[in-house]
Amino acid sequence: MQVTIDPNSGFCFGVVYAIQVAERELAESGKLYCLGDIVHNNMEVNRLKEMGLVIIDRHDFSNLHDCKVMIRAHGEPPETYHTALKNNIHLIDASCPIVLNLQQEVRYGYEDMIARSGQIVIYGKEGHAEVNGLKGQTNGNAIVIGSESDFDKIDFTRPIRLYSQTTKSVDEFRNIVQKIESRMRAVNPLVDIDFKWNDSVCRQVSNRSGLLKEFASNHEVIIFVSGLKSSNGIVLYQVCKDVNPNTFLVSGKGEIRKQWLEGYHTVGVCGATSTPMWLMEAVGQEIREINSSNASS
Repeated sequence: MQVTIDPNSGFCFGVVYAIQVAERELAESGKLYCLGDIVHNNMEVNRLKEMGLVIIDRHDFSNLHDCKVMIRAHGEPPETYHTALKNNIHLIDASCPIVLNLQQEVRYGYEDMIARSGQIVIYGKEGHAEVNGLKGQTNGNAIVIGSESDFDKIDFTRPIRLYSQTTKSVDEFRNIVQKIESRMRAVNPLVDIDFKWNDSVCRQVSNRSGLLKEFASNHEVIIFVSGLKSSNGIVLYQVCKDVNPNTFLVSGKGEIRKQWLEGYHTVGVCGATSTPMWLMEAVGQEIREINSSNASS
């Protein structure tokens, strides 16, 4: 059996940077607090925990004083920085630069919408860490939509500035843009609509879709490795599944079932932007061992 690890899968540069920052700090001090999971992959989080990383929530953070706390790639709302200043917390900021730029764009857009009695709309997942950081730039007033079914939250008679969570699909975002524009023109047929949108989807993430489609079509079986909390992982898994029905989602090597592999000769292993390469390699090795065991029995 030929088992191939997708060279284009694995951490995006924002996650790579955050983990490098954490590893460097842990090597020096042996302990570091991190506000939320550093990456949506339990295996990688557990590896860093063994090095001394301590995952905390917002309640924990508000009660800390005189220590170091890391901000992960997803970014944070302004209130986090205010709390840090008040409690003498040294923030090690590993926010992805793409996310930081988007936060700034949302903040400027919000100021413009206040002046125009308009609305900030964010296409993303309500409660997602990145979306929380974006919403914080608007004092919590941004409208978060996940699909067209959330359009009842929007007043289409008023100006709109639309932004996207960086890990969403480009095609889905453009579809949302077209649907909002159509709704606004329908309710404002006699005037020019005031609608602007910012395509803030990360191309390093969105370009994975095309590469994964090709990878999935070139193998008989696809094992997609991702943490179940990864929004990006669920999207990219479905991309593979749509191309190759023999696509299976696992979070680790212990979830592989030998019946998935029986009768096939080529298996591809790929993953999300939150999936470490070492984990995909471990899954690939497990597949080889399962195949070897089947061949000898």
